[in-house]
Amino acid sequence: MPNVLLIEDDAQIRTSLTRGLRDRGHAVLSAPAALDGLRLAVEERPDLIVLDLGLPDLDGLDLLRMLRAVSRVPVIVATARDGDAEMVRLLDAGADDYVVKPFTATQLDARIRAVLRRSGESRADGSVTVGGLRMDPRTREATLDGAPLDLSPREFDLLHYLAARPGEVVTKRELLTHVWQVPYGGADKTVDVHLSWLRRKLGETSAEPRYLQTVRGVGVRLAAPS
Repeated sequence: MPNVLLIEDDAQIRTSLTRGLRDRGHAVLSAPAALDGLRLAVEERPDLIVLDLGLPDLDGLDLLRMLRAVSRVPVIVATARDGDAEMVRLLDAGADDYVVKPFTATQLDARIRAVLRRSGESRADGSVTVGGLRMDPRTREATLDGAPLDLSPREFDLLHYLAARPGEVVTKRELLTHVWQVPYGGADKTVDVHLSWLRRKLGETSAEPRYLQTVRGVGVRLAAPS
């Protein structure tokens, strides 16, 4: 039974979503404010967090960045605005997905199951398999269709970060933050160059991608070939 933490300040919405998610098989913890939610996230280690951006004590995006500093738990953000700019902003901050208000418990449940499916493809030992690509962070070994991939340490870290989030669009800023450990931005060209090297080793090009797919204006995603 997935354990979901709902951080939402509106008592009526919180009660309705809690009831709806429990009816659909989720165990639900809830918090009415950011700091309460952060405490529960650390103490209870939920499987997924649903985070409303409009919290009374702290901006929701600030809380998302705090969560990302201490946890890789999947986060779905609830926002009132839809559009490319908002999506980029949320992905930059570390969101795994988002839902636009108003939404129902049924819609949220579908999003939760989809995000948990993606995150569940990573094994407990940290190894990741996407199509014919397999990566084991313990041994720092990567194979493609059973053949070893000769990757530099940075290439391995970059590819593993993307492979651990199959199908998820990851921004260059997020990659610079988590792979290069540059929290306040950096040269996008660095990411582009390393992606180019990885494509060559994966036997593909940007014009004819197999695993690494560029989403123009947003970022890049790794997915198994069709």
